[in-house]
Amino acid sequence: MGKSLPMLGLPSLQGALGSLQQQITQFMTPAPKGEGVYDGRTVDDFKPYLVALNLTKRCNLKCDHCYLDATTKSAGGDDELSTEECYKLIDQIAEVNKGCLLVITGGEPLVRPDILDIARHAVKLGFMVVFGTNGMLINDQMAKALVEIGVMGVGISIDSLDAAKHNSFRGVPGAWEAAVAGIEASKRNGLQFQVHFSAQPMNYQELPAVIEWSHQLGARVLNVFFMVCTGRGEELTDITPAQYEEVLGYLVNCQDNYKGMLVRARCAPHFKRLAYEKDPNSPITKATGYMGGGCLAGTNYARVTPNGELTPCPYMPLSAGNVRENSFVDLWEKSDVFNSFRYPQLKGKCGDCEYTDICGGCRARPYVDHGDWLDEDEWCLYTPKGGEKIKVAFNVAEESAIPWDEASELRLSRIPYFLRAMVKKGVEKHARENSVPLITIELMEELRKKRFGNDAPVFNFDMKGKE
Repeated sequence: MGKSLPMLGLPSLQGALGSLQQQITQFMTPAPKGEGVYDGRTVDDFKPYLVALNLTKRCNLKCDHCYLDATTKSAGGDDELSTEECYKLIDQIAEVNKGCLLVITGGEPLVRPDILDIARHAVKLGFMVVFGTNGMLINDQMAKALVEIGVMGVGISIDSLDAAKHNSFRGVPGAWEAAVAGIEASKRNGLQFQVHFSAQPMNYQELPAVIEWSHQLGARVLNVFFMVCTGRGEELTDITPAQYEEVLGYLVNCQDNYKGMLVRARCAPHFKRLAYEKDPNSPITKATGYMGGGCLAGTNYARVTPNGELTPCPYMPLSAGNVRENSFVDLWEKSDVFNSFRYPQLKGKCGDCEYTDICGGCRARPYVDHGDWLDEDEWCLYTPKGGEKIKVAFNVAEESAIPWDEASELRLSRIPYFLRAMVKKGVEKHARENSVPLITIELMEELRKKRFGNDAPVFNFDMKGKE
């Protein structure tokens, strides 16, 4: 088995702080129950909505920003989880939440020979599965195989519309052309795709053009990732806080401009604060039941490394333990590391801010900077104004006076867990306001088409392997 990840990223802190418990208490002083964040949340509020499975370091690119510091395709790693270990891990995740989204990534996941078998196992258990890939290995045969397995879609990274700039950043000639060919193969074979764009100083001004290009191609989602400089990317220069705010503001303002395509910021919890500032009833904040908002690290998100370490975030090599030694269930439910994110005592302006519960700041940035993941996020330019904290509509079951028929309940159950409360709340609100006595699949379709303006769902939730 490979060497475990350090509990803290800074060598000087590792020696000074000693044990895991000492490290947790160094940065966390829990509040007594009944005060602060102990506000009615249940175990359901801490189910994983999304688990990233980094199943290999092997890669056919040499990207400047890779948080894994990915090795070459041929090297791989003797300590990678085996096929059977991956099956066992996925079985254990199912014990916690079969409704979560599994993102299979790497490195480049498609260079791993058994990756389709692993995806097939997950789909058969009822998981929604997507691949995070550079797209270079997706041809007609691969796209068709992923569709037949029941994979929901693929996220393909595009860093610039300038092929030479993308290829230089990805470290391999022809990478842009191969990625676009992968997108076209996906389209031909009915494999839904997202475009992933990493905002950096060299490309952030291209964002409007990239969004337009992605929409014209037929992408279902445009995800903008905000890099935290770790792994191979630790030598890179991040965008400035002012540029960060500029990009997020643009993303908030263009939410409704691209019918059939969601535009979202990832690893950027300030996005939710800006969305609320523009519209307190925005459907993309926790205030209205969208549980994908804010920083999900350790609360509703986890990452598994190629050798089995469970961490709260890809940018934080802060290990709760190894799935070879402890079950995912025990690590998820009992880890002091994860609990420090679930009931955090945030410091500085993040702790004082009225947007603490719907934003909370990025926990990776202070961790990477000086090892304290509960400190304030210095990339946020907002100055707290005081007053009452904005409440979160927690994802807890509520009794509804309006019944759902069997088909609509089934459709609701297949919507990603982090979206389900928001969808349920919205449909029931429409039904009450319009005196609809029974929620049906037809009503859900009507409301979906009003939102997205097309005949095809943004995601196909009626996937193989769920019957």
